Amino acid sequence: MSRRSCLECPLFIPSRSYCLKLKSRVEDPLSPPCKTLPSHEQRVQESAVEQLPQPVQQSLLPQQESSLPVNYPYGEAAVPDPSSSPPYPALRYQQGLVLQSTELFAPTGVPGLDEILGGGFLRGKTYLVAGEAGCGKTIFSIQFLIHGALIGEPGLYIAIDEPTNQLLRGLRLFGWDLGDLISSRRLMFLDMRTHFSKIYLRDERKHIEPRYIIEQILAAARKINAKRLVIDPIAPLVYGGKEEDVLYAREFLREMVFAIEKTGELTTILTSEIPTGSSKLSRFGVEEFLASGIIVLGIEEIYGNVERVMYIRKARWAPVKPSKYIFDIVSGRGIVIREPLSEYIKRVSRSAR
Repeated sequence: MSRRSCLECPLFIPSRSYCLKLKSRVEDPLSPPCKTLPSHEQRVQESAVEQLPQPVQQSLLPQQESSLPVNYPYGEAAVPDPSSSPPYPALRYQQGLVLQSTELFAPTGVPGLDEILGGGFLRGKTYLVAGEAGCGKTIFSIQFLIHGALIGEPGLYIAIDEPTNQLLRGLRLFGWDLGDLISSRRLMFLDMRTHFSKIYLRDERKHIEPRYIIEQILAAARKINAKRLVIDPIAPLVYGGKEEDVLYAREFLREMVFAIEKTGELTTILTSEIPTGSSKLSRFGVEEFLASGIIVLGIEEIYGNVERVMYIRKARWAPVKPSKYIFDIVSGRGIVIREPLSEYIKRVSRSAR
């Protein structure tokens, strides 16, 4: 059914005058351009032969010698082994569907999300990406860092649960070979897993000052002039597992977020794992209050179909109401938003009748 105005359509973002279906700006919302589109069958045929974007050429990146590992007191900086890495063009990244970097916003690199948020993440602020295991939190975070690296904003990834060599190997299998971005110091992966396991085994956690860890993170960020930071996940960084540690962890988180945001340089993603069936957004109940935005990734069964769902629960200073979207995880591209959940339910319910 055709609509008389774009303002009636859930695919239209009024704050940006942007159509998610057409992936372009709409000059006159009162005259929907989709009225002149070809038939649905023709659009499906055209979308089925959509060409993947050309890979980023290696020559476009500054060629520098691989940097030596940086000796941090608690971890290792990942430096790729050129002999084991496929060529950089294996990183296929869809450009052109996201907004360019601005002084106010840091584009996320997720096609469609920046238009929904009105430009991306606020620069220098902290965002929480929460979800059950396997819902795409790490992919979302890496996609955010890759996009920043490609537009001149170096990024630092703090790996807590998974060794960086295993993470980078998995990313190569996914279609993202980050060797050149790391060797050119556009990305740095810092492995803190070994350090924190030693702390907990020796019961030394309470002797470690939060400021010490924060200063080390910021020092690593300065090494590459980082503009983006990911801590994945946040809970093991500050929590020893004991009930009395909760108050300590909350104060630690407050101090860390305030210190990072005080620099005004780092747009930060903290990831948080939600236990299956839980309504909580974080381990300690304070992360969501410190964050300027909250994105919840989940899996829902809708009319017998199991779909990935992104819930934009909070977006401070953005004209966005809480909303859900169906998304896919595409090899070599990452997270791609398909359509609003409400539109998906309408379409599937009609076909189920």
